[in-house]
Amino acid sequence: MKAREFWLLFAPSLVVMCALLVLPLIRTVQWSFEQVRYGTPGTFVGLQNFTDALTDPRFHKAVLFTVTVTVITTVILLVAGYIIATGINRITTSRPLVLGIMLVSYVLPNLVGAVAFSWLFDDNFGGVVNRLIGFFGGSQVLWFTDQVPNGILVIANTVWHMLPFAMLIILAGLQGVPAELKEAAKIDGANGFQTHLNVIIPTIKGVLGFVTLITIMDVLRMFDNLIPLSPQAQSIGNESIMLYVYSVAFADGAEKLGLGSAINVLTILLILVMLIPFIRDIFKEAKAER
Repeated sequence: MKAREFWLLFAPSLVVMCALLVLPLIRTVQWSFEQVRYGTPGTFVGLQNFTDALTDPRFHKAVLFTVTVTVITTVILLVAGYIIATGINRITTSRPLVLGIMLVSYVLPNLVGAVAFSWLFDDNFGGVVNRLIGFFGGSQVLWFTDQVPNGILVIANTVWHMLPFAMLIILAGLQGVPAELKEAAKIDGANGFQTHLNVIIPTIKGVLGFVTLITIMDVLRMFDNLIPLSPQAQSIGNESIMLYVYSVAFADGAEKLGLGSAINVLTILLILVMLIPFIRDIFKEAKAER
């Protein structure tokens, strides 16, 4: 392909990417150094927005909750996704049916799925989970107003929504593992657990790193699922960073676009910090394969 043809084909995508990604990012960084309200030009305030965010206890709670949910969810998705993918990899005839059923939770819009998921815990809609807990002699759990139970509810919904994606990517990685490696491990006397730990997992390390990257980026940006799952998020301390940004910049008449932009910039930096180890490993693996 000639250079002219390449740029003719690539230019539309480049324009769209600049319009939807680069320009908003530039404006966000610009506003993070300004005091901005709707309909008025920004006033330069230097690092004041960053100072206000970093000294706000509400922001500290939002960061702690978001990072905690992200770490726990990522670990669960990697472990559960690997176990389920291993089981499905052994299925032959019914695999498409099983995959189709499992993908339902992932293809549902996140907000719709969160609303439906919340009904399992909401006594106004049957509260199946509380009924089961009561049936086995337990006391009623306040899933929407207690911090820890509500955090468990949010993590459970996030895992339920993202598990099919993690499982599908890991399944693709498992199918790419050469059968000769597994046969060699069996000949050397390795049992099933040792084969997975010392042969299969190192072979699909890049796939697991990719799943980790996507999970961290998605969970750190969680917002819409908290609306039905954590209606008292601010008061119980289960507010995510994005929900905090929405409240500061748009809701309650705050309209502090500068402060919201500063928090977005800090969130981008937080995402980069959490992704650095995995990005570094991916680059090392790619370099080793050359």
